[in-house]
Amino acid sequence: MSKNLHTAAYVHANLYKDSVALMRVAQRLLALPGVVNATLQMGNPANKDILLEAGLLGAAVKDAGPSDIMVVVQARTAAECDAAVAQSKSQLAGTDEAAATGDPAQAAIPRTSLAMGAAGLAGANLAQISVPGAYAAAEALKAVKLGLNVFLFSDNVPLAQEVVLKREAQKRGVLVMGPDCGTAIIGGVPLGFANAVRRGSIGVVAASGTGLQEMTTQVHRMGGGISHAIGTGGRDLKLEVGGVTMLQGIALLAADPGTRVIAIVSKPPAPEVAAKVMAALQAAGKPAVVLFIGEPFAPSAASRGAIRRAGTMVDCAALAVKLAGVRRGAATPYVLPRKPRFAQSQRYLRALYAGGTFTAEAQVLWAQAGLKVWSNVPLDDALTLAKPRQRSQEHTALDLGDDAFTVGKPHLMIDQAARIDRLMQEAADPSVRVVLLDVVIGWGANADPAAELAPAIVKAKALAQKAGRHLAVLGFVCGTEDDPQGLSRQEAQLRQAGMVLAGNSANAAWLAGEWVL
Repeated sequence: MSKNLHTAAYVHANLYKDSVALMRVAQRLLALPGVVNATLQMGNPANKDILLEAGLLGAAVKDAGPSDIMVVVQARTAAECDAAVAQSKSQLAGTDEAAATGDPAQAAIPRTSLAMGAAGLAGANLAQISVPGAYAAAEALKAVKLGLNVFLFSDNVPLAQEVVLKREAQKRGVLVMGPDCGTAIIGGVPLGFANAVRRGSIGVVAASGTGLQEMTTQVHRMGGGISHAIGTGGRDLKLEVGGVTMLQGIALLAADPGTRVIAIVSKPPAPEVAAKVMAALQAAGKPAVVLFIGEPFAPSAASRGAIRRAGTMVDCAALAVKLAGVRRGAATPYVLPRKPRFAQSQRYLRALYAGGTFTAEAQVLWAQAGLKVWSNVPLDDALTLAKPRQRSQEHTALDLGDDAFTVGKPHLMIDQAARIDRLMQEAADPSVRVVLLDVVIGWGANADPAAELAPAIVKAKALAQKAGRHLAVLGFVCGTEDDPQGLSRQEAQLRQAGMVLAGNSANAAWLAGEWVL
Protein backbone atom coordinates (compact mmCIF):
# COMPACT_ATOMS: atom_id res chain seq x y z
CA MET A 1 0.00 0.00 0.00
CA SER A 2 1.31 3.43 -0.86
CA LYS A 3 2.63 5.51 2.07
CA ASN A 4 1.19 8.60 0.40
CA LEU A 5 -2.38 7.33 0.57
CA HIS A 6 -4.81 6.90 3.45
CA THR A 7 -6.27 3.39 3.56
CA ALA A 8 -9.40 2.07 5.26
CA ALA A 9 -10.72 -1.49 5.19
CA TYR A 10 -13.63 -3.32 6.73
CA VAL A 11 -15.81 -6.41 6.31
CA HIS A 12 -19.54 -6.20 5.60
CA ALA A 13 -20.63 -9.53 7.06
CA ASN A 14 -23.29 -11.87 5.70
CA LEU A 15 -24.11 -9.95 2.54
CA TYR A 16 -23.69 -11.24 -1.01
CA LYS A 17 -23.61 -9.15 -4.14
CA ASP A 18 -22.45 -10.40 -7.52
CA SER A 19 -19.31 -9.09 -9.18
CA VAL A 20 -21.19 -6.68 -11.45
CA ALA A 21 -22.99 -5.07 -8.50
CA LEU A 22 -19.70 -4.74 -6.59
CA MET A 23 -17.98 -3.28 -9.65
CA ARG A 24 -20.66 -0.60 -9.92
CA VAL A 25 -20.29 0.33 -6.25
CA ALA A 26 -16.51 0.58 -6.75
CA GLN A 27 -17.04 2.73 -9.84
CA ARG A 28 -19.20 5.18 -7.88
CA LEU A 29 -16.61 5.32 -5.06
CA LEU A 30 -13.81 6.03 -7.53
CA ALA A 31 -15.77 9.05 -8.75
CA LEU A 32 -15.59 10.63 -5.28
CA PRO A 33 -13.01 13.39 -4.64
CA GLY A 34 -9.57 12.06 -3.77
CA VAL A 35 -10.41 8.34 -4.04
CA VAL A 36 -7.62 6.49 -5.82
CA ASN A 37 -8.55 2.86 -5.17
CA ALA A 38 -11.78 1.11 -4.20
CA THR A 39 -12.10 -2.64 -4.12
CA LEU A 40 -15.10 -4.69 -3.05
CA GLN A 41 -14.69 -8.46 -3.20
CA MET A 42 -16.43 -11.46 -1.70
CA GLY A 43 -14.21 -13.05 0.95
CA ASN A 44 -13.44 -16.31 -0.83
CA PRO A 45 -9.87 -17.68 -1.00
CA ALA A 46 -9.38 -16.73 -4.65
CA ASN A 47 -10.28 -13.09 -4.00
CA LYS A 48 -8.06 -13.03 -0.91
CA ASP A 49 -5.14 -14.21 -3.04
CA ILE A 50 -5.78 -11.32 -5.44
CA LEU A 51 -5.86 -8.80 -2.59
CA LEU A 52 -2.70 -10.30 -1.13
CA GLU A 53 -0.87 -9.93 -4.44
CA ALA A 54 -1.99 -6.31 -4.64
CA GLY A 55 -0.86 -5.61 -1.07
CA LEU A 56 -4.43 -4.93 0.10
CA LEU A 57 -5.11 -7.97 2.33
CA GLY A 58 -4.78 -6.26 5.72
CA ALA A 59 -5.80 -7.48 9.15
CA ALA A 60 -9.23 -5.85 8.85
CA VAL A 61 -10.34 -8.13 5.99
CA LYS A 62 -8.11 -11.24 6.10
CA ASP A 63 -10.60 -13.24 8.19
CA ALA A 64 -13.62 -12.51 5.97
CA GLY A 65 -15.72 -15.49 4.99
CA PRO A 66 -17.06 -16.36 1.51
CA SER A 67 -20.42 -14.75 2.40
CA ASP A 68 -18.78 -11.50 3.52
CA ILE A 69 -17.77 -8.49 1.42
CA MET A 70 -14.20 -7.22 1.82
CA VAL A 71 -14.04 -3.44 1.32
CA VAL A 72 -10.73 -1.59 0.89
CA VAL A 73 -10.58 2.13 0.05
CA GLN A 74 -7.54 4.33 -0.59
CA ALA A 75 -7.72 8.13 -0.85
CA ARG A 76 -5.40 11.12 -0.76
CA THR A 77 -6.63 12.44 2.59
CA ALA A 78 -8.10 10.88 5.71
CA ALA A 79 -11.31 12.88 5.30
CA GLU A 80 -11.76 11.71 1.72
CA CYS A 81 -11.10 8.14 2.80
CA ASP A 82 -13.69 8.37 5.60
CA ALA A 83 -16.23 9.85 3.17
CA ALA A 84 -15.69 6.96 0.75
CA VAL A 85 -16.12 4.40 3.53
CA ALA A 86 -19.38 6.04 4.61
CA GLN A 87 -20.59 6.07 1.03
CA SER A 88 -19.69 2.40 0.55
CA LYS A 89 -21.65 1.41 3.66
CA SER A 90 -24.63 3.42 2.49
CA GLN A 91 -24.62 1.79 -0.93
CA LEU A 92 -24.15 -1.74 0.40
CA ALA A 93 -27.08 -1.19 2.78
CA GLY A 94 -29.31 0.21 -0.01
CA THR A 95 -32.72 -1.16 -0.94
CA ASP A 96 -33.15 -3.70 -3.70
CA GLU A 97 -33.97 -2.85 -7.28
CA ALA A 98 -37.67 -3.43 -6.88
CA ALA A 99 -37.91 -0.83 -4.14
CA ALA A 100 -35.60 1.53 -6.01
CA THR A 101 -37.93 1.54 -9.00
CA GLY A 102 -40.62 3.07 -6.84
CA ASP A 103 -42.96 0.10 -7.27
CA PRO A 104 -44.29 -0.35 -3.72
CA ALA A 105 -46.38 -3.35 -4.72
CA GLN A 106 -43.28 -5.26 -5.78
CA ALA A 107 -41.15 -3.99 -2.90
CA ALA A 108 -43.78 -5.08 -0.37
CA ILE A 109 -43.60 -8.72 -1.44
CA PRO A 110 -40.60 -10.38 0.24
CA ARG A 111 -39.78 -13.35 -1.97
CA THR A 112 -37.22 -15.09 0.19
CA SER A 113 -36.90 -18.36 -1.74
CA LEU A 114 -36.87 -19.68 -5.28
CA ALA A 115 -40.11 -21.53 -4.59
CA MET A 116 -41.84 -18.29 -3.53
CA GLY A 117 -40.46 -16.50 -6.56
CA ALA A 118 -41.66 -19.19 -8.94
CA ALA A 119 -45.08 -19.26 -7.30
CA GLY A 120 -45.40 -15.48 -7.54
CA LEU A 121 -44.51 -15.34 -11.23
CA ALA A 122 -46.91 -17.59 -13.09
CA GLY A 123 -45.33 -19.12 -16.17
CA ALA A 124 -41.74 -18.29 -15.24
CA ASN A 125 -39.39 -21.06 -16.31
CA LEU A 126 -35.93 -19.53 -15.75
CA ALA A 127 -34.04 -18.52 -12.62
CA GLN A 128 -31.07 -16.16 -12.70
CA ILE A 129 -28.74 -16.99 -9.82
CA SER A 130 -25.84 -14.98 -8.46
CA VAL A 131 -24.80 -16.02 -4.95
CA PRO A 132 -21.42 -16.98 -3.42
CA GLY A 133 -19.81 -19.92 -5.19
CA ALA A 134 -20.00 -22.03 -2.03
CA TYR A 135 -23.83 -21.85 -2.18
CA ALA A 136 -24.45 -21.41 -5.90
CA ALA A 137 -24.76 -25.08 -6.84
CA ALA A 138 -27.20 -25.74 -3.99
CA GLU A 139 -29.43 -22.83 -5.03
CA ALA A 140 -29.23 -23.85 -8.68
CA LEU A 141 -30.16 -27.40 -7.72
CA LYS A 142 -33.26 -26.08 -5.93
CA ALA A 143 -34.26 -24.25 -9.10
CA VAL A 144 -33.68 -27.34 -11.22
CA LYS A 145 -35.86 -29.42 -8.91
CA LEU A 146 -38.59 -26.79 -9.30
CA GLY A 147 -38.45 -27.39 -13.04
CA LEU A 148 -36.65 -24.11 -13.79
CA ASN A 149 -33.92 -23.50 -16.31
CA VAL A 150 -30.95 -21.71 -14.72
CA PHE A 151 -28.70 -18.82 -15.72
CA LEU A 152 -25.88 -19.25 -13.20
CA PHE A 153 -23.75 -16.09 -13.09
CA SER A 154 -21.84 -17.21 -9.97
CA ASP A 155 -18.25 -18.34 -10.25
CA ASN A 156 -15.98 -20.31 -7.88
CA VAL A 157 -18.30 -23.33 -8.09
CA PRO A 158 -16.32 -26.57 -7.64
CA LEU A 159 -16.15 -28.64 -10.81
CA ALA A 160 -17.57 -31.72 -9.08
CA GLN A 161 -20.67 -29.72 -8.08
CA GLU A 162 -21.10 -28.48 -11.65
CA VAL A 163 -21.07 -32.09 -12.85
CA VAL A 164 -23.74 -33.16 -10.34
CA LEU A 165 -25.89 -30.11 -11.06
CA LYS A 166 -25.82 -30.55 -14.83
CA ARG A 167 -26.50 -34.26 -14.65
CA GLU A 168 -29.60 -33.56 -12.54
CA ALA A 169 -30.74 -30.85 -14.94
CA GLN A 170 -30.25 -33.20 -17.87
CA LYS A 171 -32.34 -35.84 -16.14
CA ARG A 172 -35.15 -33.35 -15.51
CA GLY A 173 -35.06 -31.81 -18.97
CA VAL A 174 -33.99 -28.32 -17.95
CA LEU A 175 -30.92 -26.29 -18.83
CA VAL A 176 -28.12 -24.94 -16.61
CA MET A 177 -26.20 -22.09 -18.26
CA GLY A 178 -23.02 -21.74 -16.22
CA PRO A 179 -21.47 -21.58 -13.67
CA ASP A 180 -19.64 -18.35 -14.51
CA CYS A 181 -22.00 -17.69 -17.41
CA GLY A 182 -21.84 -14.01 -18.30
CA THR A 183 -23.99 -13.81 -21.43
CA ALA A 184 -27.15 -15.27 -22.93
CA ILE A 185 -30.12 -14.12 -25.03
CA ILE A 186 -33.24 -16.23 -24.55
CA GLY A 187 -36.24 -15.41 -26.70
CA GLY A 188 -34.83 -11.95 -27.32
CA VAL A 189 -34.28 -11.22 -23.62
CA PRO A 190 -30.64 -10.40 -22.72
CA LEU A 191 -29.13 -11.98 -19.61
CA GLY A 192 -25.88 -10.70 -18.09
CA PHE A 193 -23.68 -8.79 -20.52
CA ALA A 194 -25.44 -8.97 -23.89
CA ASN A 195 -26.21 -6.87 -26.94
CA ALA A 196 -29.32 -5.58 -28.66
CA VAL A 197 -29.67 -7.85 -31.69
CA ARG A 198 -32.68 -8.55 -33.90
CA ARG A 199 -34.63 -11.78 -33.61
CA GLY A 200 -34.00 -14.23 -36.40
CA SER A 201 -33.31 -17.81 -37.36
CA ILE A 202 -29.74 -18.37 -36.10
CA GLY A 203 -29.29 -20.11 -32.77
CA VAL A 204 -25.97 -19.98 -30.94
CA VAL A 205 -24.48 -22.12 -28.19
CA ALA A 206 -21.25 -20.71 -26.78
CA ALA A 207 -18.84 -21.51 -23.96
CA SER A 208 -17.60 -17.93 -24.05
CA GLY A 209 -19.24 -14.65 -23.04
CA THR A 210 -17.42 -12.19 -25.30
CA GLY A 211 -17.30 -14.86 -28.02
CA LEU A 212 -21.09 -15.04 -27.89
CA GLN A 213 -21.29 -11.24 -27.99
CA GLU A 214 -19.00 -10.96 -31.00
CA MET A 215 -20.83 -13.76 -32.81
CA THR A 216 -24.33 -12.35 -32.23
CA THR A 217 -23.39 -8.74 -33.00
CA GLN A 218 -21.66 -9.71 -36.24
CA VAL A 219 -24.72 -11.74 -37.29
CA HIS A 220 -26.88 -8.67 -36.59
CA ARG A 221 -24.57 -6.34 -38.51
CA MET A 222 -24.65 -8.71 -41.50
CA GLY A 223 -28.44 -8.59 -41.61
CA GLY A 224 -29.16 -11.83 -39.77
CA GLY A 225 -30.95 -12.39 -36.49
CA ILE A 226 -30.71 -14.54 -33.37
CA SER A 227 -33.38 -16.97 -32.20
CA HIS A 228 -31.61 -17.84 -28.95
CA ALA A 229 -28.02 -17.50 -27.71
CA ILE A 230 -27.23 -20.03 -25.00
CA GLY A 231 -24.17 -19.69 -22.77
CA THR A 232 -22.75 -22.86 -21.24
CA GLY A 233 -20.05 -21.65 -18.87
CA GLY A 234 -16.38 -22.06 -19.68
CA ARG A 235 -15.89 -25.59 -18.29
CA ASP A 236 -18.85 -27.28 -19.94
CA LEU A 237 -16.78 -28.89 -22.69
CA LYS A 238 -14.21 -30.34 -20.32
CA LEU A 239 -14.11 -34.13 -20.23
CA GLU A 240 -15.42 -34.21 -16.63
CA VAL A 241 -18.57 -32.25 -17.50
CA GLY A 242 -18.98 -33.83 -20.91
CA GLY A 243 -20.59 -30.89 -22.71
CA VAL A 244 -23.95 -31.45 -21.03
CA THR A 245 -25.26 -27.92 -21.58
CA MET A 246 -23.78 -27.68 -25.07
CA LEU A 247 -25.51 -30.90 -26.09
CA GLN A 248 -28.80 -29.84 -24.47
CA GLY A 249 -28.56 -26.48 -26.21
CA ILE A 250 -28.06 -28.13 -29.59
CA ALA A 251 -31.08 -30.37 -28.96
CA LEU A 252 -33.25 -27.40 -27.94
CA LEU A 253 -32.27 -25.43 -31.03
CA ALA A 254 -32.84 -28.49 -33.20
CA ALA A 255 -36.40 -28.74 -31.87
CA ASP A 256 -37.07 -25.00 -32.09
CA PRO A 257 -39.09 -24.18 -35.23
CA GLY A 258 -37.73 -20.62 -35.21
CA THR A 259 -34.12 -21.80 -35.51
CA ARG A 260 -32.90 -22.70 -39.00
CA VAL A 261 -29.14 -22.62 -38.41
CA ILE A 262 -27.08 -23.62 -35.36
CA ALA A 263 -23.70 -22.03 -34.54
CA ILE A 264 -21.21 -23.28 -31.94
CA VAL A 265 -18.42 -21.16 -30.40
CA SER A 266 -15.88 -22.54 -27.95
CA LYS A 267 -12.23 -23.13 -27.26
CA PRO A 268 -11.27 -26.70 -28.34
CA PRO A 269 -13.21 -29.27 -26.28
CA ALA A 270 -11.82 -32.54 -25.00
CA PRO A 271 -11.66 -34.85 -28.07
CA GLU A 272 -14.38 -37.14 -26.72
CA VAL A 273 -16.67 -34.16 -26.11
CA ALA A 274 -15.93 -32.69 -29.54
CA ALA A 275 -17.02 -35.97 -31.12
CA LYS A 276 -20.31 -35.83 -29.17
CA VAL A 277 -20.91 -32.23 -30.26
CA MET A 278 -20.33 -33.06 -33.92
CA ALA A 279 -22.60 -36.12 -33.66
CA ALA A 280 -25.33 -34.03 -32.03
CA LEU A 281 -25.13 -31.47 -34.82
CA GLN A 282 -25.39 -34.21 -37.42
CA ALA A 283 -28.44 -35.61 -35.63
CA ALA A 284 -30.02 -32.14 -35.41
CA GLY A 285 -30.55 -32.16 -39.16
CA LYS A 286 -30.06 -28.41 -39.52
CA PRO A 287 -27.23 -26.50 -41.18
CA ALA A 288 -24.55 -25.73 -38.60
CA VAL A 289 -21.31 -23.82 -38.18
CA VAL A 290 -18.64 -24.85 -35.67
CA LEU A 291 -15.85 -22.66 -34.32
CA PHE A 292 -13.42 -24.31 -31.91
CA ILE A 293 -11.04 -21.37 -31.47
CA GLY A 294 -7.49 -22.44 -32.18
CA GLU A 295 -8.24 -26.01 -33.21
CA PRO A 296 -6.56 -26.74 -36.54
CA PHE A 297 -8.65 -28.47 -39.17
CA ALA A 298 -7.79 -29.56 -42.69
CA PRO A 299 -9.55 -27.81 -45.59
CA SER A 300 -11.23 -31.12 -46.39
CA ALA A 301 -12.79 -31.06 -42.92
CA ALA A 302 -14.17 -27.56 -43.37
CA SER A 303 -17.43 -29.04 -44.60
CA ARG A 304 -19.02 -32.27 -43.40
CA GLY A 305 -22.53 -32.71 -44.67
CA ALA A 306 -24.56 -29.80 -43.34
CA ILE A 307 -21.80 -28.77 -40.91
CA ARG A 308 -19.32 -26.04 -41.78
CA ARG A 309 -16.12 -25.17 -39.89
CA ALA A 310 -14.93 -21.63 -39.22
CA GLY A 311 -11.58 -20.25 -38.12
CA THR A 312 -12.64 -16.91 -36.61
CA MET A 313 -15.73 -15.45 -34.99
CA VAL A 314 -16.52 -13.14 -37.91
CA ASP A 315 -16.20 -16.07 -40.34
CA CYS A 316 -18.51 -18.12 -38.13
CA ALA A 317 -21.10 -15.34 -38.25
CA ALA A 318 -20.77 -14.94 -42.03
CA LEU A 319 -21.24 -18.67 -42.65
CA ALA A 320 -24.27 -18.77 -40.34
CA VAL A 321 -25.88 -15.82 -42.13
CA LYS A 322 -25.23 -17.44 -45.50
CA LEU A 323 -26.69 -20.76 -44.38
CA ALA A 324 -29.76 -18.93 -43.06
CA GLY A 325 -30.38 -17.57 -46.55
CA VAL A 326 -30.07 -13.96 -45.45
CA ARG A 327 -29.24 -11.53 -48.21
CA ARG A 328 -26.54 -9.34 -46.78
CA GLY A 329 -26.92 -5.62 -47.30
CA ALA A 330 -24.13 -3.16 -47.88
CA ALA A 331 -21.54 -3.51 -45.15
CA THR A 332 -20.26 -0.52 -43.20
CA PRO A 333 -16.93 0.39 -44.81
CA TYR A 334 -13.85 0.20 -42.61
CA VAL A 335 -11.07 1.95 -44.47
CA LEU A 336 -7.71 0.60 -43.33
CA PRO A 337 -4.83 3.02 -43.88
CA ARG A 338 -1.42 2.03 -45.17
CA LYS A 339 1.20 0.96 -42.69
CA PRO A 340 2.66 4.11 -41.12
CA ARG A 341 6.34 4.89 -40.78
CA PHE A 342 7.67 3.91 -37.37
CA ALA A 343 10.88 4.81 -35.54
CA GLN A 344 13.66 2.24 -35.66
CA SER A 345 13.20 1.46 -31.97
CA GLN A 346 9.52 0.54 -32.43
CA ARG A 347 9.09 -3.19 -32.93
CA TYR A 348 6.39 -4.57 -30.68
CA LEU A 349 2.65 -5.10 -30.37
CA ARG A 350 0.77 -4.62 -27.10
CA ALA A 351 -2.85 -5.81 -26.99
CA LEU A 352 -4.96 -4.58 -24.07
CA TYR A 353 -8.14 -6.65 -24.20
CA ALA A 354 -11.25 -6.63 -22.01
CA GLY A 355 -12.43 -10.00 -23.41
CA GLY A 356 -10.70 -13.31 -22.83
CA THR A 357 -12.00 -14.84 -26.06
CA PHE A 358 -10.67 -11.92 -28.08
CA THR A 359 -7.28 -12.50 -26.42
CA ALA A 360 -7.39 -16.18 -27.37
CA GLU A 361 -8.49 -15.64 -30.98
CA ALA A 362 -5.79 -13.02 -31.53
CA GLN A 363 -3.08 -15.31 -30.17
CA VAL A 364 -4.16 -18.00 -32.62
CA LEU A 365 -3.98 -15.61 -35.57
CA TRP A 366 -0.61 -14.22 -34.51
CA ALA A 367 0.85 -17.69 -33.99
CA GLN A 368 -0.26 -18.59 -37.52
CA ALA A 369 1.60 -15.49 -38.75
CA GLY A 370 4.76 -16.55 -36.93
CA LEU A 371 4.58 -14.03 -34.09
CA LYS A 372 5.74 -15.02 -30.60
CA VAL A 373 3.29 -13.33 -28.21
CA TRP A 374 3.49 -13.37 -24.40
CA SER A 375 0.32 -13.27 -22.30
CA ASN A 376 -1.18 -13.56 -18.83
CA VAL A 377 -3.61 -16.07 -20.42
CA PRO A 378 -1.36 -17.79 -22.98
CA LEU A 379 -2.48 -20.59 -25.25
CA ASP A 380 1.06 -21.93 -24.91
CA ASP A 381 2.24 -22.11 -21.29
CA ALA A 382 5.80 -21.45 -22.45
CA LEU A 383 4.70 -17.89 -23.29
CA THR A 384 3.37 -17.04 -19.82
CA LEU A 385 4.19 -13.43 -18.96
CA ALA A 386 6.17 -13.32 -15.71
CA LYS A 387 4.76 -10.14 -14.12
CA PRO A 388 1.75 -9.03 -16.20
CA ARG A 389 0.58 -6.38 -13.72
CA GLN A 390 3.95 -4.66 -13.86
CA ARG A 391 5.28 -4.83 -17.40
CA SER A 392 4.91 -6.32 -20.87
CA GLN A 393 7.54 -8.28 -22.75
CA GLU A 394 8.23 -8.03 -26.49
CA HIS A 395 4.89 -8.82 -28.24
CA THR A 396 2.28 -9.05 -25.44
CA ALA A 397 -1.46 -9.77 -25.34
CA LEU A 398 -3.14 -9.01 -22.02
CA ASP A 399 -6.60 -9.99 -20.84
CA LEU A 400 -7.17 -6.98 -18.56
CA GLY A 401 -10.53 -8.42 -17.56
CA ASP A 402 -8.71 -11.16 -15.66
CA ASP A 403 -9.16 -11.03 -11.87
CA ALA A 404 -5.51 -10.08 -11.33
CA PHE A 405 -6.16 -6.75 -13.09
CA THR A 406 -9.60 -5.88 -11.74
CA VAL A 407 -8.70 -5.86 -8.03
CA GLY A 408 -9.49 -2.41 -6.68
CA LYS A 409 -11.14 -1.37 -9.93
CA PRO A 410 -14.31 -2.28 -11.83
CA HIS A 411 -14.06 -4.57 -14.87
CA LEU A 412 -13.05 -2.90 -18.14
CA MET A 413 -16.52 -3.43 -19.55
CA ILE A 414 -17.74 -1.06 -16.86
CA ASP A 415 -14.78 1.27 -16.28
CA GLN A 416 -11.77 1.97 -18.54
CA ALA A 417 -9.44 3.31 -15.80
CA ALA A 418 -7.20 0.23 -15.58
CA ARG A 419 -6.78 0.09 -19.35
CA ILE A 420 -6.03 3.81 -19.58
CA ASP A 421 -3.26 3.42 -17.00
CA ARG A 422 -1.74 0.56 -18.99
CA LEU A 423 -2.17 2.42 -22.30
CA MET A 424 -0.08 5.29 -20.98
CA GLN A 425 2.55 2.86 -19.73
CA GLU A 426 2.81 1.22 -23.17
CA ALA A 427 2.83 4.59 -24.96
CA ALA A 428 5.90 5.62 -22.96
CA ASP A 429 7.81 2.48 -24.05
CA PRO A 430 10.00 3.38 -27.07
CA SER A 431 9.86 -0.22 -28.34
CA VAL A 432 6.05 -0.20 -28.80
CA ARG A 433 4.72 0.22 -32.34
CA VAL A 434 1.06 -0.86 -32.08
CA VAL A 435 -1.49 -0.89 -29.25
CA LEU A 436 -4.64 -2.94 -29.85
CA LEU A 437 -7.91 -2.32 -27.96
CA ASP A 438 -11.33 -3.94 -27.90
CA VAL A 439 -14.36 -1.89 -26.85
CA VAL A 440 -17.41 -3.89 -25.73
CA ILE A 441 -20.79 -2.16 -25.52
CA GLY A 442 -24.30 -3.43 -24.80
CA TRP A 443 -26.49 -4.07 -21.78
CA GLY A 444 -24.53 -3.99 -18.51
CA ALA A 445 -21.49 -2.31 -20.07
CA ASN A 446 -20.16 1.23 -19.59
CA ALA A 447 -22.69 3.84 -20.75
CA ASP A 448 -20.09 5.60 -22.93
CA PRO A 449 -16.71 3.81 -23.00
CA ALA A 450 -15.41 5.86 -25.95
CA ALA A 451 -15.81 9.05 -23.92
CA GLU A 452 -13.34 7.63 -21.39
CA LEU A 453 -10.94 6.11 -23.93
CA ALA A 454 -10.78 8.84 -26.57
CA PRO A 455 -8.94 11.48 -24.47
CA ALA A 456 -6.49 8.81 -23.29
CA ILE A 457 -5.78 7.75 -26.89
CA VAL A 458 -5.09 11.36 -27.86
CA LYS A 459 -2.77 11.74 -24.88
CA ALA A 460 -0.94 8.46 -25.58
CA LYS A 461 -0.33 9.32 -29.23
CA ALA A 462 0.85 12.82 -28.28
CA LEU A 463 3.28 11.34 -25.73
CA ALA A 464 4.85 9.14 -28.42
CA GLN A 465 4.88 11.97 -30.97
CA LYS A 466 6.72 14.26 -28.56
CA ALA A 467 9.44 11.61 -28.37
CA GLY A 468 9.65 11.40 -32.17
CA ARG A 469 7.57 8.24 -32.56
CA HIS A 470 4.24 7.35 -34.20
CA LEU A 471 2.09 5.19 -31.95
CA ALA A 472 -0.57 3.24 -33.85
CA VAL A 473 -3.77 2.53 -31.87
CA LEU A 474 -5.93 -0.13 -33.56
CA GLY A 475 -9.05 -1.98 -32.54
CA PHE A 476 -12.77 -2.58 -32.91
CA VAL A 477 -16.09 -2.07 -31.16
CA CYS A 478 -18.14 -5.15 -30.30
CA GLY A 479 -21.76 -4.06 -30.45
CA THR A 480 -24.65 -2.89 -32.59
CA GLU A 481 -26.33 0.35 -33.54
CA ASP A 482 -29.29 -0.68 -31.37
CA ASP A 483 -27.18 -0.98 -28.21
CA PRO A 484 -27.76 1.81 -25.67
CA GLN A 485 -24.32 3.29 -26.45
CA GLY A 486 -24.83 3.19 -30.25
CA LEU A 487 -22.13 1.56 -32.38
CA SER A 488 -21.62 4.48 -34.76
CA ARG A 489 -21.47 7.02 -31.91
CA GLN A 490 -18.77 5.02 -30.18
CA GLU A 491 -16.79 4.52 -33.39
CA ALA A 492 -16.99 8.21 -34.31
CA GLN A 493 -15.46 9.27 -30.98
CA LEU A 494 -12.66 6.73 -31.28
CA ARG A 495 -11.85 7.66 -34.89
CA GLN A 496 -11.74 11.33 -33.92
CA ALA A 497 -9.15 10.42 -31.29
CA GLY A 498 -6.98 8.74 -33.93
CA MET A 499 -7.89 5.08 -33.41
CA VAL A 500 -7.95 2.87 -36.52
CA LEU A 501 -11.06 0.66 -36.47
CA ALA A 502 -11.10 -2.69 -38.24
CA GLY A 503 -14.75 -3.66 -37.72
CA ASN A 504 -14.30 -7.00 -35.95
CA SER A 505 -11.92 -8.87 -33.66
CA ALA A 506 -10.21 -10.99 -36.32
CA ASN A 507 -9.53 -8.12 -38.72
CA ALA A 508 -8.14 -5.98 -35.90
CA ALA A 509 -5.77 -8.76 -34.84
CA TRP A 510 -4.74 -9.40 -38.45
CA LEU A 511 -4.00 -5.71 -39.08
CA ALA A 512 -2.03 -5.37 -35.86
CA GLY A 513 0.04 -8.39 -36.85
CA GLU A 514 0.69 -6.99 -40.32
CA TRP A 515 1.93 -3.70 -38.86
CA VAL A 516 4.57 -5.38 -36.64
CA LEU A 517 5.84 -7.93 -39.16
